[in-house]
Parts: sequence; C-alpha cells; structure tokens
Amino acid sequence: MTTEADNNKHDDWSIGDDVTRRSKADWRWLMGNRFLHCDVTNLPGSLPTTPNTASTTLAVHMGPMHSASVRNQGRLRGDKAVDADENDGGIGVCGWILTGLSWILVLATMPFSFCVCFKVVQEYERAVIFRLGRLLQGGSKGPGIFFILPCIESYSKVDLRTSVFDVPPQEVLTKDSVTVSVDAVVYYRVSNATVSVANVENAHHSTRLLAQTTLRNMLGTKNLHEILGDRESISCDMQGVLDDATENWGIKVERVEIKDVRLPVQLQRAMAAEAEAAREARAKVIAAEGEQKSSRALKEAADVIALSPAALQLRYLQTLNTISAEKNSTIIFPLPIDFLQHFMGGKE
Repeated sequence: MTTEADNNKHDDWSIGDDVTRRSKADWRWLMGNRFLHCDVTNLPGSLPTTPNTASTTLAVHMGPMHSASVRNQGRLRGDKAVDADENDGGIGVCGWILTGLSWILVLATMPFSFCVCFKVVQEYERAVIFRLGRLLQGGSKGPGIFFILPCIESYSKVDLRTSVFDVPPQEVLTKDSVTVSVDAVVYYRVSNATVSVANVENAHHSTRLLAQTTLRNMLGTKNLHEILGDRESISCDMQGVLDDATENWGIKVERVEIKDVRLPVQLQRAMAAEAEAAREARAKVIAAEGEQKSSRALKEAADVIALSPAALQLRYLQTLNTISAEKNSTIIFPLPIDFLQHFMGGKE
C-alpha cells in the first residue's frame, strides 16, 4: 500500500486543495521551470471540478532530465538566429493530420514512393529540410541518403565548395581626390548550410553586393599611392570586414585579391611624363658622376706620365701599335721621340 509520503517523495511541491484557486498564469510560470501544463476537464481524487473551473491547469512533475530537455529545446542552433521547431507538436493538429496522410500515401504507394522520398546529396553538399514551412530540428542533412515526406516536406541543396566571383570595376574617389577604377576577386564558401538558407534570401547575391560596397568604402579612405603600393594590406583588411559581416549569413570569406587599378587617361599621361622626367634626371646624374670619375682617372694618369718619361714613350708605342692593327687608310707620320724630348726638355 502506498502512502501520501511515497507519492510525494520525488516531488518538489505538493498539490493541495487550493489548486483550483491558482490561475493559469501561475501554472504556466511553474511550467517554465520544471513542469508541463495541460488542460483537463475532469480531475479525479483531491482535485474537484466545478462549472467555473471546467478548464483547470494541472502541473505534473516531469523529472530533472525531461525538464532539462524541455528547457533546452528551441535554443539557437549554432549560435545563429535560426528558429526551429521545439518538437513535432509545434506543427499543430492540421500538421499532424497532414503528416499522417503523407505516411499513408507513402505506405500505399510502396515501393514506387521510395523513388520520390529518398534523396541523395553529394559529399560537398548539404540539404536543409522544411516541413510545412518550418525548419526541421537537427540542422542540415548529408552527405548521403535521406528521407523526405511527399507534399509536406521540401528541401534546399547547399554547395559547400569554395566559390569565386569577380567584383565589377568600381569607380572610387580616393582620399586625395583622384578617380580610379578598381576591381577585385573574392573567394568564399558556405560554412553553415542551415543559416545560409534561413537567415538570408540569397546568400551568394548578398555577398556580391556587400563586396562591391565594401571595396568602395575602403578605397575611399586611401590615397592613390597607398592603393597602388599597399594592395596586399587592403586585401587583408577587406577580407576581415567581409568575413565579419557575412558570419550571420553562414558565409566564410577566405580570400580577397585586388586585380587591377585603372587610372584616367589624363592622369596616366601626367604620371608617364613625370616618370620620364625622373628617368632623364637620373640618367643625367649618372652621366655626370661617370664624367667626374673618368676625369679623376685621367688626371691621375697624366700625373703618372708627367713623373715618368718612360711611361710617355710606352704610351706612344702602344698608340702606334693600335693604329697599325686596325687596317685603315690613315697615313701616320710618326715624330721622333728625341724631337719630342727636345720640346719637353725645352719646356722644363
């Protein structure tokens, strides 16, 4: 024989005679902690019913494990704002009826229904399933084979492979008031199939538009020389901004590259003229430095020859040998070295 103490030893609270005096709000508040509410019309035992209390809310203790399961249902999946069914009861009575009819249809048309109900997704794909417009609990399905109920369930395939798209040339006014046309290429992939379907209408198109506006906004804060010289840093900054912005869409931006920077024709001519002038100035400086070095070398050679008469005679003979080896028609009248020495001696 069980006693009242045995019946209540696992309960956190007891049901008293004042249960009919509690309002529905009180019972629903208790249900939010550890209890499940239901509407009843006839309560046996110590719960009398009256015409005024035809619909009394009964709180039944479900135990710690089941209550924790009830509390955890409906949480955000993957830290994303995706509202899923709390349980199958969320579809309502009509949903249950349609589900039963779908199962009857599947069983009645076996095995032909298997051709419609069983679907296959590849290793690089995921399937997001909806039942009567509500996202099924458990997230995306795949890879492999999965089952859908005809008429009430639909699914969307999501490709998880890395995709690439070109950002069309964007006319940008730089910080130093120069108009340039810049295009880029973006590499991205879907990191969460469920979020990419449930949180945004078209994740791929939205990412393209966001990449265009982000490129214009970032380049508008840069000078022309920064755009031309710091493409790598601009690409890294743009990749970080896009990745943060598309995280709630289930998109992972892997890489961004600046392809080309086009300048106006007049600016190209001006920069070309400036570069040409800089090259000419650099060439003149190099030529002047060469003349200076050669003049210094000639002065040192003249000083050596002046200090050594034998060196002058050797230079004279080398010159005659070089001229005779060229096989030209030049007639040479060599002067006697003694005659030159006479002039050199007279000069001294």
